[in-house]
Amino acid sequence: MPGFGQLYNRQFFKGVIFILFEHWGNMAGNINKAIQLDFNGLHQQALDVFVYDGVLFYPGFYAYVVWDAWYYAKEGANKTTTAIPFAIAGFLGEFGAIFAMKLPVPTLTIGLLMIIPMIIGMIIFRKQ
Repeated sequence: MPGFGQLYNRQFFKGVIFILFEHWGNMAGNINKAIQLDFNGLHQQALDVFVYDGVLFYPGFYAYVVWDAWYYAKEGANKTTTAIPFAIAGFLGEFGAIFAMKLPVPTLTIGLLMIIPMIIGMIIFRKQ
């Protein structure tokens, strides 16, 4: 959950702010309701409950928060190069949200579009 990595890194103020933004973005976009409907096979209903103003905020925010927690937990990480896979993940999440109506399982697909580049980036930059 966004903000918990910052709490783990002892960045308490930033962590609480990120948790509040996460809850606001989640509620503004009806993301949890859409995930619940989508995972139960009600894909069109999931798309209908999305509030796209809130949904479009979330992928970029989520990718940034994960990168921020990972960057500050990783001693000696290069701020410029390590951000690239996370920025790609944010863009893929945004494009996934924009084209959600054309995806078979929208919420799962968008999540995978974001998680895969982030994991690859963590693997590539794990030794830095």
